[in-house]
Amino acid sequence: MEPEEFKFRKPGEVRTRFAPAPTGLLHIGGGRTCLFNYLFAKKNEGVFILRIEDTDIERSGPEYEKDIMESLKWLGIEWDEGPDVGSATPDYGPYRQSERLNIYAKYLERLLAEDKAYYCFCSEEELEAQRQYQLSIGEAPRYSGKCANLSKEEVQRLRGAGESAVIRFRVPSKKIEFNDLIRGKLEFETSLMGDIVIARDLTAPLYNFACVVDDFEMKISQVIRAEEHISNTPKQILIQEALNFPSPQYAHLPMILAPDRTKLSKRHGAVGISEFKKEGYLPEALVNFMAFLGWNPGGEREIYSMPSLIKEFSLERVQKGGAIFNIKRLDFLNSFYIRQRSVEKLTELCLPYLIEAELIEKI
Repeated sequence: MEPEEFKFRKPGEVRTRFAPAPTGLLHIGGGRTCLFNYLFAKKNEGVFILRIEDTDIERSGPEYEKDIMESLKWLGIEWDEGPDVGSATPDYGPYRQSERLNIYAKYLERLLAEDKAYYCFCSEEELEAQRQYQLSIGEAPRYSGKCANLSKEEVQRLRGAGESAVIRFRVPSKKIEFNDLIRGKLEFETSLMGDIVIARDLTAPLYNFACVVDDFEMKISQVIRAEEHISNTPKQILIQEALNFPSPQYAHLPMILAPDRTKLSKRHGAVGISEFKKEGYLPEALVNFMAFLGWNPGGEREIYSMPSLIKEFSLERVQKGGAIFNIKRLDFLNSFYIRQRSVEKLTELCLPYLIEAELIEKI
């Protein structure tokens, strides 16, 4: 099969995406990731896409998708393509993973037909026992490959008998290298992974597989995401290679840490964007604050509007080390933007809080 390419792409064209799972409120980390993707796309006169990764049926909820979209719009982040905004080229949608299952099935069947993936019938109990044994002898847990060489006849027999199975990707033993736009050259040995599960069945893809297919089908040029996804990148590159897909460029943002450099939690302010809105923070202040969580344009200037951030933003100035969440800085920025409001506008903003506190009656 001939390599498939981004035939439409012109030099300098950029397509980025923010792909949240609607399993909770949009938090400050997700907001920062979205903002950086948006700024990068707009700085490069590209396209910014909102994609909803809702294949986790048990945890996903429409109320969370609504919160994500309303929070982003409140921040002033508008997407060019998404669940409520069609693409100029219809081939890129739909933008909810739950509406793309037939697309994933097509590529899963292709991997199975080319023997780059296979059905695994091992039970959870069997896999856990194997994991515990490997840990007990000091080995990193990985799949043993028990089902990797089952004959087609045996697979058909087991599936015909109704045996539960997942689809595993055959991970070749090799070194994966890629250039992270923030961290530079990164290397991984795939021999430590073992064959990975990419789907529960043809209509239930898992994250690493669905993400690869979506990024290809939507012609994503740069994937800008949190550093906890670094370990997923080599897996995704392997799947891209197996499907003859080109790889997007990757950039992994630094973690957001509490002032004591521990993992950010609710007690430090790791609450939903909508909660900051309820507490009286202005969107301009939160955007300005999030932009400086891991990025700095240089100089002493602290106040940046969205147009200024778009003009100044670059991944070259994103730091590798953790970004400190400092609520005092957010308060300072909020007070600045409050002082820029007219008395009339401030009165309008304050009314809902005064009514909720029953200090005045709703007219």
